[in-house]
Amino acid sequence: MENTLAFARALDAKDPLNQFRSRFYIPQHNGIDAVYLTGNSLGLQPRSAETYIKQELEDWARLGVEGHFDARKPWMPYHEQFAQQLASLTGSLPDEVVAMNQLTVNLHLLMVSFYRPTKQRFKIICEAKAFPSDQYAIESQVKFHGFDPAEAIVEVAPRAGEHTLRQEDILAAINQHGAQTALVLFGGVNYYTGQVLDMPGITIAAHEAGALVGFDLAHAAGNIALRLHDWQVDFACWCSYKYLNSGPGGVAGAFVHEKHITDTSVPRFAGWWGYRKDTRFKMEKGFDPIPTAEGWQLSNAPVLSMAAHKASLDIFEEAGWEKLEAKRLQQNVFLDQVLKEASERFHGQLEIITPTETAQRGCQVSMLVHKNGRSVFDNLTKAGVIADWREPDVIRIAPVPLYNSFEDIWKFGHLLQEAAG
Repeated sequence: MENTLAFARALDAKDPLNQFRSRFYIPQHNGIDAVYLTGNSLGLQPRSAETYIKQELEDWARLGVEGHFDARKPWMPYHEQFAQQLASLTGSLPDEVVAMNQLTVNLHLLMVSFYRPTKQRFKIICEAKAFPSDQYAIESQVKFHGFDPAEAIVEVAPRAGEHTLRQEDILAAINQHGAQTALVLFGGVNYYTGQVLDMPGITIAAHEAGALVGFDLAHAAGNIALRLHDWQVDFACWCSYKYLNSGPGGVAGAFVHEKHITDTSVPRFAGWWGYRKDTRFKMEKGFDPIPTAEGWQLSNAPVLSMAAHKASLDIFEEAGWEKLEAKRLQQNVFLDQVLKEASERFHGQLEIITPTETAQRGCQVSMLVHKNGRSVFDNLTKAGVIADWREPDVIRIAPVPLYNSFEDIWKFGHLLQEAAG
């Protein structure tokens, strides 16, 4: 890899996914494309999203309530069209996935089913400084069941002087607390450092200890390859507005493993859209769940939000996951070279806290700026870089294969050097 503009443009010219950049709206800075590197926070808008949403608005105007049956994509079964595409993205069976709600809503609903504490097994093992919404969900679920969070929540933290988790420390916590553990719940990709955890390894260890396992895939879905079914994960949930480019607050997703979906003894909070489809409109008492992940639904589909989601998923399907994964790996290598040269301008004050090992990273790279970090970030923003700041001193970027070019990465490195002063 050569850290030159000419080399970056040569990589773009050979990129089989290069055409997909034009399928998204790129924010502008002084009349030219900004260097948008925050797909880990909010993905860009597909140009086709407007057409997809407009179709549903037209059918609503034209048909009113009859759109549930007679729209070009009838609204009654609207959510069903996502099953195969979400299964492909998460390594699941179509019956194991469903598009519904928002991420933390789904996390709570799934914890109702899979965090079932007893006096003997009541602990939840999780990562220290998980995304705040996960922390709040875990704490409130523990309190709801009458346990003390200080005793019931076991947090695994990086070792002193380190930024990321060690797999052996996670496994040690599971081994130490296993007999008292009801649930092991981690983020598949840490939002702060970008570290990809060993999800299959964690799952095996948790199951051997007799605990159930769940993952928050907010920063994993659409970012890294997943094999939820084969890994035997019990449940997972994710949002769609980050790497899946489905709009702010877009409809989220959930996974429930095949071994649980037909088990009617699994407790859940029920709603009518999770009721068996063939008898749903009899409006009878007594919840009879759909024997798929759809059985965890509460309410009918938010069609306008789902239309934007479908626009994005269709682009993913057209691009192909193997090509997306190959480009991400190539972008990682190029980004490493660019950051290596840029860091020399910081004289030891720029530290990459995302693991360099391929298996432990996705699109995101987090940089700890030890001196004048906020000033560096502000200078980048003024120069047309849209990145992400996390207190107290971390800049996060995430070049994504669908719409970020190698030239974007080169420009960032060039502007980062200038921002160093």
